[in-house]
Amino acid sequence: MQARLAYHANCWGPLGGDAVGVTSVGELTYRTFGDMAQAIAEIGAVGYEGVELFDGNLLDYEGRRSELSAALDRARLKLVAVYSGANFIFHDILDEELARIGRAADAAAAFGAEHLVVGGGAKRVAGPKDGDHQRLAEALEKVVAIAKTRGLRAHYHPHLTTIVEGPAEVEKIFASTSIDFCPDTAHLAAAGGDVAAMIRRHRQRISYVHLKGWTKAPFAFTPLDRGDLDVSAILEALAEIDYRGWITAELDSWPDPKEGAAKSLGFLRRALEPQNKPG
Repeated sequence: MQARLAYHANCWGPLGGDAVGVTSVGELTYRTFGDMAQAIAEIGAVGYEGVELFDGNLLDYEGRRSELSAALDRARLKLVAVYSGANFIFHDILDEELARIGRAADAAAAFGAEHLVVGGGAKRVAGPKDGDHQRLAEALEKVVAIAKTRGLRAHYHPHLTTIVEGPAEVEKIFASTSIDFCPDTAHLAAAGGDVAAMIRRHRQRISYVHLKGWTKAPFAFTPLDRGDLDVSAILEALAEIDYRGWITAELDSWPDPKEGAAKSLGFLRRALEPQNKPG
C-alpha cells in the first residue's frame, strides 16, 4: 500500500466552534482554539508529509495567506484537506451553510489541497424525521458540486452524534449520494461498525481516510499504538483494496499533542513497512 501520511491539527487546543454561529449560521465553523503555526511546525518536525485543518482555522488566514504558506513551507508540509460540516437537513439555512463550506473550499484550493471533508446531518432532539436522510443526501450532492468546481474531491465523514453513525446508516446514506466516503475509524467502531469490513464493502468510495485509536471504557480517542481498535486489521483492509491515497491520523485531545502525533506516526511506519517492501 503506497499511502502518504498526514496529521490533523485539531489536537493543539480545545475543540469547538465559533460562538457567533449561534446567531449567524454562515459563521458557524469548526475550530481548534490553539496556535496553528505551532501545530504545523510540530507536525512537520515529527515527520508527517501533510496536514488537515478545520475550516475555521483555515479561514482565519483569509487576507494573510502568506503566513500560512510560510508556515507550511517551513514545516515541509502540504495542506491535504479542510474539514467542515453543517446541519444539512434544515432547508431555511442550507444555502448559508453551503456558502460557508464554499469559502472553506476556496481557501483549501488556494493552497493546493486535494480534499474537502464534511461531517454532519443534524440529530434532532426528538429523533430523525422522515426525509432527514434524503435531505442530507441532497445537500451532500451540493457539496460534491462545490468541491468539483474548485478542483477538490468531496468526502462525507460519518460522525457520532449525527444521523449517520453506524453501518446501517452508512449504507443508507451512501446509497443516496455520490460523495466519497471518508471513514473515521474510531467513530465507526464506537458506533458498532466492523471498520475493516466497511472499508472492503465501500472500496470504490474511499479515497481519503481518517485514522485514530479508541478505547471503550473509559470512552476516549487515543494514538494509534494503543486502545481497543485493531488498527492493523484496518490497514490490512486498505492494502487489500490497493488504497493509494492520503491517510490522516488524528487525535481530538492529548496532553502532549506532539507526542501523540509521534506515537501514531511510529505505529504507522512500523505497520506499513512490511507492506511497502518489494517481493
